[in-house]
Amino acid sequence: MMSEYIKSVTESDFEYEVLAYSQNTPVIVDFWAEWCKPCKILSPILEKLVDEAGGSFRLAKVDADVNPNLVLKYGVRSIPTVLAFSQGSRISEFAGLQPEPRVREFINQILPPSPASLMVQKGDSLLAMGDLEGARKAYDEALDITEGTPGALLGLIKINLLEGNAPAARESLRVFPACKEYNEAERLLPLMKAMQDAVSSSLPNETDLDLAFQNSMRLALRGNMLASVDGLMDILRTDKHFRRERGKEVVLAILDLMDQESDLTRQYRKELTNILF
Repeated sequence: MMSEYIKSVTESDFEYEVLAYSQNTPVIVDFWAEWCKPCKILSPILEKLVDEAGGSFRLAKVDADVNPNLVLKYGVRSIPTVLAFSQGSRISEFAGLQPEPRVREFINQILPPSPASLMVQKGDSLLAMGDLEGARKAYDEALDITEGTPGALLGLIKINLLEGNAPAARESLRVFPACKEYNEAERLLPLMKAMQDAVSSSLPNETDLDLAFQNSMRLALRGNMLASVDGLMDILRTDKHFRRERGKEVVLAILDLMDQESDLTRQYRKELTNILF
């Protein structure tokens, strides 16, 4: 039985079922054919995702062999081809078989932001302004709306690190879902480990650079990230491969915590590049 969110569309009803319908709800059009083997893999992915979305978009299926005029009108040159429509206009597309994560990303880009996503955006803005308390409330609200929202978990990891709470940050990383945001969260792991090692007095103390690294981590634990970065930069000027790249990885993690649009962050990244290369 076909889902209520899936509609077989022909040349006679395309204008109503796709163009008119997309004025209120995005429509994904799947051009397929019975003989097309990749279609038999892609179509179930699309059908799964439209059911998951629960009506956030419609999936319109067009048999390319039965509807040649639509194929010609929309310039479909290979099967499968997927088109996205919103507000009566074609806004995006892809051709050929794609893995589920890429299909999911394609769909997410055309959907209006969810309430949880809007709260994450609010949290990100507050975090960039340095309002950690306000950002935490926004991220918590996003998680109340949709459990496991990646952007909210990432934001909380950053806040916990900025507040010197590495154990809480690592716990959030432990339950992080597999998604594109996970890679960004994982880049913060060297800082988490270094902060925890500093608390447990497990950092090496064999050289003056080791002692300088300890001092930088103490500054980070107190939330003084700029002074911590300055100290780490001094270490890298002396030994850019300090402790098998640990110094570099920790600097990069701290820079990821900062507002990426600020001139200061850009300046630090440029300086780091000059030191390393």
